[in-house]
Amino acid sequence: MRTILFLIRKEFLQIFRNRFIGRAIFAIPLIQMLILVPAVTFEIKYVNLCIIDNDRSVESRELIGKLEGSPFFRVKYYTWSEEKANELIYNNKCSAIINIPSGFGKELGAGRPVKILARIDAINAMKGQLTWAYLSGVISSYNENIIAESLPVVQATMVPRISVTGRYWYNEMLNYKYYMLPGILVILVTAIGFMLAGLNLVREKEIGTIEQINVTPVKKSEFIISKMVPFFIIGLADLGFGLILGKIFFNIPFEGSLLLMFLGSAIFLVAVLGLGLFISTFSSTQQQFMFVAFFFIIVFVLMSGIFTPFESMPMWAQKFDLINPVAHLIRFNRMVMLKGSGIADVARELLLLCGIAVIFTTFAVRRYRKTA
Repeated sequence: MRTILFLIRKEFLQIFRNRFIGRAIFAIPLIQMLILVPAVTFEIKYVNLCIIDNDRSVESRELIGKLEGSPFFRVKYYTWSEEKANELIYNNKCSAIINIPSGFGKELGAGRPVKILARIDAINAMKGQLTWAYLSGVISSYNENIIAESLPVVQATMVPRISVTGRYWYNEMLNYKYYMLPGILVILVTAIGFMLAGLNLVREKEIGTIEQINVTPVKKSEFIISKMVPFFIIGLADLGFGLILGKIFFNIPFEGSLLLMFLGSAIFLVAVLGLGLFISTFSSTQQQFMFVAFFFIIVFVLMSGIFTPFESMPMWAQKFDLINPVAHLIRFNRMVMLKGSGIADVARELLLLCGIAVIFTTFAVRRYRKTA
């Protein structure tokens, strides 16, 4: 135990003597929280429209007025030329073209159904789907107004309707920052535990100081533990720092147990520290480590569910996520922070993280070779 404490002390001294690591420990959480949380969002603030009004009737102007009154649409262009409209959407000056045909008002006045053509830029599939959903909502509202105006007041009140009252749980204001911050915290802890710990070990290889440890009677397990503990403590400290920043700048709610959240993050840190040190054992240079580590981080983050729902992934990807520690901690954080889940609710995530931590740490200890 005394040997491990001396080694841990040596690691802390080495970490804070390295200017890059010392600055990164404090700069990474600050930059990630203040830039990524408000910037990374799938919310659409507005959609630029181009209108082709071939009818120019009172009814078509009413529909255009509905679109202009919507907070999601900006009617920026009017034209009677199909070629001009196509050029606008081709040059990314608008995201949708609404074509109102000639006779639109006349057909509505006669009580006959009419059609309009909507062409939506769907290069970004999610933006295209949301644009269509917003447009459908505006047209549905316009249809209800037409029905209400065409029927007598008494008859209109007798039309059967389904009244739906909606309520959003756990994020009532649909604030996307509340959804993103738990995931950004996981990326923050991953950067500290995975990248910096591995780089620290490989740097010792490059400058040759690790050979002084290899010729001592220090056990492999003691050496790996001494490498993990400093970044374990720093990772938890950065997690607390990130939570404080989230509360101060974004007023992020925290419904669950702070102790439970730190427990899950502690197990996760052991897992990613083990993986980072395992990769560093067969990396001769920092460039080699960065290349391999970058591959793992990209795969883990993109398949973690931070940007896309876990349920939308194919079945093979959902099975792969069983060994993805980032996916487990993101679900864990969101449940604890936003739902107030207890330990029984997140037991599956905790058990899987424990299994991954044991496997990765065992790999790191067994793979490390003491060579003089």
